[in-house]
Amino acid sequence: MATYTPMIMQYLKVKAEYQDAFLFFRLGDFYEMFFEDAIKASQELEITLTSRDGGSTERIPMCGVPYHSAPNYIEQLIEKGFKVAICEQTEDPKQAKGVVKREVVQLITPGTVMDGKGLHDKENNYIASISLFNDHTAGLAYSDLSTGETKVTQLAATFDDLVNELATIGAKEVVIHTEFDEDLKKKMCERTGVTVSYENETELSVKFSSLMDDLKQDKLQTTVCRLLNYLFKTQKRSLDHLQKVETYQVQQFMKIDYYSKRNLELTETIRAKGKKGSLLWLLDETMTAMGARMLKRWIDRPLIDLGEIEKRHSMVALLQERFFEREDIRELLKEVYDLERLAGRVAFGNVNARDLIQLRKSLAQIPLLKNIISELGQDIADEIMEAIDPCDELTNMLEDSLHEQPPLSIKEGNIIKDGYNGELDEFRDASRNGKTWIAQLEREERERTGIRSLKVGYNRIFGYYIEVTKANLGSLEEGRYERKQTLTNAERFITPELKEKEALILQADEKSIELEYELFLKIRETVKDYIPRLQKLARIVSEIDVLQCFATVSEKRHYVKPAFNRERRIMIKDGRHPVVEKVMDAQEYVPNDCYMDPEREILLITGPNMSGKSTYMRQLALTAILAQIGCYVPAKEADLPIFDQVFTRIGAADDLISGQSTFMVEMLEAKNAITNATQDSLILFDEIGRGTSTYDGMALAQAIIEYIHEKIKAKTLFSTHYHELTILEQELANVKNIHVSAMEHNGSLVFLHKIKEGAADKSYGIHVAQLAELPENLISRANEILSRLEQKKGQAGDVSVTPPQASPAFKEIKEEQPSQLSFFQEQKSEKDNASNLNKKERKLLEELKSFDILEMNPLQAMNALYDLQKKLKK
Repeated sequence: MATYTPMIMQYLKVKAEYQDAFLFFRLGDFYEMFFEDAIKASQELEITLTSRDGGSTERIPMCGVPYHSAPNYIEQLIEKGFKVAICEQTEDPKQAKGVVKREVVQLITPGTVMDGKGLHDKENNYIASISLFNDHTAGLAYSDLSTGETKVTQLAATFDDLVNELATIGAKEVVIHTEFDEDLKKKMCERTGVTVSYENETELSVKFSSLMDDLKQDKLQTTVCRLLNYLFKTQKRSLDHLQKVETYQVQQFMKIDYYSKRNLELTETIRAKGKKGSLLWLLDETMTAMGARMLKRWIDRPLIDLGEIEKRHSMVALLQERFFEREDIRELLKEVYDLERLAGRVAFGNVNARDLIQLRKSLAQIPLLKNIISELGQDIADEIMEAIDPCDELTNMLEDSLHEQPPLSIKEGNIIKDGYNGELDEFRDASRNGKTWIAQLEREERERTGIRSLKVGYNRIFGYYIEVTKANLGSLEEGRYERKQTLTNAERFITPELKEKEALILQADEKSIELEYELFLKIRETVKDYIPRLQKLARIVSEIDVLQCFATVSEKRHYVKPAFNRERRIMIKDGRHPVVEKVMDAQEYVPNDCYMDPEREILLITGPNMSGKSTYMRQLALTAILAQIGCYVPAKEADLPIFDQVFTRIGAADDLISGQSTFMVEMLEAKNAITNATQDSLILFDEIGRGTSTYDGMALAQAIIEYIHEKIKAKTLFSTHYHELTILEQELANVKNIHVSAMEHNGSLVFLHKIKEGAADKSYGIHVAQLAELPENLISRANEILSRLEQKKGQAGDVSVTPPQASPAFKEIKEEQPSQLSFFQEQKSEKDNASNLNKKERKLLEELKSFDILEMNPLQAMNALYDLQKKLKK
C-alpha cells in the first residue's frame, strides 16, 4: 500500500468530499492539482503536466496555475460544464504546526457563477432543482445566484414537461436526489446539456425560512429546500440577496415547447446557435443588461392574461407617442448599471469600491427617470412612477463617503473621502503634514551640509533615509547621522528627528489604510440593508427598459397595435415575418394576409419549395408571440385570439444525440402537438410525412389533418407537397386550400411570394432543382421521367400515385375500371375474373364487397388499393 506525505494525505482527504470537481489546492502562490485531476486539467486547460514526490514509491502527476490568474482557468472549466472546488490555506503558515490547515471555501459550478466571462450580462444564469413524487408529479425550482431571483412550480413528472421547463429557463445545472431516475436523468442531460449535482437534504433550515413564508405546499417546499441547501453548502457564505421564493404555474403563460422554441428561433438560430437572426436579436433595443434579461424572459413566457397584455400595450402606445420623453429615458438608462447583479455582489461579499461608484451613478439617474415618467400623464405611467424608489438615503451616503475614482483593491486606501470620518482625517493630516515635514527636512539638510545632491527618500524595507554620495561624506557633521544602509556610490543615514517622524508617518499611513478598509466594510454592510429595495427598483427599471424597447422597435419597423377577440378569429392584413423583413430590404419583402375563424380552422398550403410557405407559417406564430409579450406586430392591421400554446413542426433535422432520425423527430413533434393542443392553440405543420414512403407519408398527413379537424379544432397551418390532399377541402368543412403563387417565365420559375386562395397547380420541383444549378443533363433527364410519369398517370385514370409492383390480380381489377377507383361495381366479366383467383383471394374479395370505394375520396381509395395489394401478396 502506498504511503504519502502529510500534505498529500490532506489533499486526498479534502478531495474525497469533492469527487465530481477539480480541486484547486492552494500551495503558496499556486493552486495545484494532483493525480487524475492533474491529468485531466492539463488536457482541458492545455497546461504542462509535471510530477512530484508524494512519499510513495511512484511520482504523483501534478499541474498548477498561479493564484492571480486562476479565475481565467476556472472560467474555462466552468464553460465546459465542470465544477471547481477552491481549497485555501486557513491559517498563517508562520504559526502553523505541521501541515497548514486548508479547507474548501467555495464550490464554483456552472449554475453558481457570480462574475467573470462565464456570467453573460444579457442572460440569467439559472441553477435548478427537481424533486419527483409518487403521484407522478414533480417540483421544479430555480434560482439565479447572481441576482437572487428564486421561483418554483409543480408540473407532471414527464420527460417532455421537465425538459421543456429546463429549456425555457435555460438552466446550466440541475440539483437532484442521488436516487433520481437514472433513465430520466440521462435523457435530460442529453437534451439540455445541464451539469448534474446531488443534494438529498430537504429539511427547512432557519437560515432561509424567511424566504419561504408564502410557500405552503410541502412538495414545493421540498424542492426549494433541496436547491437552497445545495447553494448554502457550496457557497459557504451569507446569501442575503436571495429574494423571497415566487410560485408560478406554467399554465399562466403561453406554452411554447422545446421543439417550437427551436423551430421559431425565438432566442437563438437553429444553425449558428447564436442570437443574431433570432426574434430576441430583432427586438433587443434595451439599454441595460437587466432589461435585456427581462426581455428574454418575456419572449420565453408570453402572457395569456388579456388585462396584463393590454397594460403593456398601453405603455408601449404612450412611449411611442411621446418620442422626446422616450429618447430622454433611453439616455438616462445608458447610465444605469446592473442593479440586480450589483446587489448580488454586495451580498456575496465580493463587491469593491468601483462597484459601489457604479451603484451611486445608477441611483443618481433614478430621480430624473421618475420625473420623466410622471410627465407622461396617464394612469399606467403613474402606476409605474409610484413604484420607483430612488433610495435617496443610500445615494447620499455613497456620495458623501466614496472617492470618485477609487483603486480596484479595497486594501490600498484612497477609497474614503475627506470629511467622512474624523479619525481618518486625523491620520491623513498626520501623514500629509509628516510628508511635508520630510520635504522641509531635505531642504534644511542641504542648506546645513551644503550638499546639493543630498536627498531624503523612502523604501518599504528600510523606511525613510538621508542619502549622501560617498564623495560628499566629509561634509556631514560627526555624531548627528546614524548609518542605515551602504550602497555602491552612496551611504544612507537616519537622524533621531527623522526616526521619530518616520514612526509617526508610517503609523498614520498604516492606521489610515486599516481604518479605510473597516469603513468600507461598514458601508458595504449598510448597502446590504438596501438589497430588497434595490432588487425591487431593478425590476421596475427593467420593465421600463423593455417597454421603451418595444416602442422603439415598433416605431422603427412600422408595427401596429394588435386587437384581440374572443371569437377565435385571426385577421392579419399585410403581415410580415419580422426577422426576415429586417434581414431583407423592407421594400423587397412581400406582405401577406391571413384570415381564419371557427369555419376556417385549417389552412392547407401548397406551392413550390422556396416560395415562402415556411416563412408565412412562422410569421403567424411570431406575430402571435409578439402580441402576447406586449409588443406591436408587423402588419398593417391585426385582430387576434389569445393563444394558450404554439406547436410547430418546421424543418428537418436528425437528433443525433438521442439517436433519432429526421422522421422520428418529425413524429415526436407531431405527437407532442396533437396530444397537448386545445382549440385555443396554434399548430404549424410543415411537410408532415415526407420522411417516409409516399403512401405512408400521405396517409399520416391526412390522418393528422382529420384528427385536428375533428378532435382538436385548433388553428392550424399545414403545408404540403402532397397535392392529393387538397381534395380534403371538399371533405372536411373547416379545411381551406391556399397556395403560394409562382409563375414560369421563359422556362424559368419566378416566385411571387404571395398567398392566394385555392390549391397550387403543381409542385415546380424540377424548376427549383434548376435554380439550385444541378447539372443540365440531370435536369433534362428529370423532365423526361416526369413526362413519362404524367403520361402513365393520365392512362391510369388520373390516379396520382399507384402502389408499386401490383400483383396480377391487382392489375386485372385495375384494368376493369380504368376511369375510377372501385373494385365493387358489378362487371360483366366478374365471374371470369373470379375464376382466375384462388380460394383465399376469392374470400378476400367477398369480404371487401361490403365497402364502397366510390364513396371514398381519391386518397382514401388509393390507400385501400395499396392495402389490398399487401393482403393479396400475403
